[in-house]
Amino acid sequence: MSDVAVIGAGVAGLAVATELVAGGAKVDVYDPAGLPGPHGCSWWAGGMLAPWCEFENAEEPVLRLGQKAIEWWASKTEITRKGTLVVASARDLPDLRRFARRTEAFSEVAREDIAQLEPDLSRFGKGLHFEQEAHLDPRKALQDLYRGLVDNKVTFHRQLAPPRLPLSVDCRGLHARDTLHDLRGVKGEMLIIRCPDLTLTRPIRLLHPRMPLYIVPRGDGIYMLGATMIESEDSSRITARSMLELLSAAYALNPAFGEAEVLEIGVDLRPAFADNLPRIRRLGRTVYANGLYRHGYLLAPALAQGVADLVLENKYSEMVDEDRA
Repeated sequence: MSDVAVIGAGVAGLAVATELVAGGAKVDVYDPAGLPGPHGCSWWAGGMLAPWCEFENAEEPVLRLGQKAIEWWASKTEITRKGTLVVASARDLPDLRRFARRTEAFSEVAREDIAQLEPDLSRFGKGLHFEQEAHLDPRKALQDLYRGLVDNKVTFHRQLAPPRLPLSVDCRGLHARDTLHDLRGVKGEMLIIRCPDLTLTRPIRLLHPRMPLYIVPRGDGIYMLGATMIESEDSSRITARSMLELLSAAYALNPAFGEAEVLEIGVDLRPAFADNLPRIRRLGRTVYANGLYRHGYLLAPALAQGVADLVLENKYSEMVDEDRA
């Protein structure tokens, strides 16, 4: 019998298993859906390690804990450290100023600076460059975590976890709502497109009053466009309105996106608590690690370290929800 069973092979489960193994535990991972893939919310993420940008509309722990994620991921997979560029059209410059007031660790850039950073965006006259931020390819990151765990003798079981395990960590995302009744789903929709005429090299955020957009380069002319945040638990399909707005915002960024080829459409539900911050709860022999919301790759390392501290050393991090544990 393993020391700890981790239930769920998304980014939370794989990160938790990685930290437990690093702490000396013997770990088994259970997931009836098998290895990471399109069935999981983690598959459709942007992969932006952008704590300063996210602080614009997030709580302080996202900024503080998210900064640690960059080095954590750099030790596990390939990351790109070119920062994030935030731009807005001339009519939306008040939004750019508001964004600047609510964030930090950026430099203001003018047209000539933008032309040097991203020549395809030289029509924008002003922007913000968050040069300490980074991004990764979520699918490669999941595969690299998986391979690292296999190399450390972790066994993956394509089945439900057996009942009455001595100790388990539940990382099932929204599926854990059978126990975590205050968990809700937030619908996210995204597109993966190919546009070889553009050569963007870093995540771009276009501030737009109706449909803020981020675009993350995947290499070889492939980009991820995201993402909606809809208080809905219907993950069956993307809405026509969302697709039109995502593509229209991309076209506003650069008209060349009008000739892009749509490769994939992703729709899933992000697990979130009321304050959109993750929680760790211990209920009997099970520790629940959940609620990453839109910050899956940004906060998964801190969540995993908090679980390892609790399970291996009985140390309580700020993520542990003591009132409900």
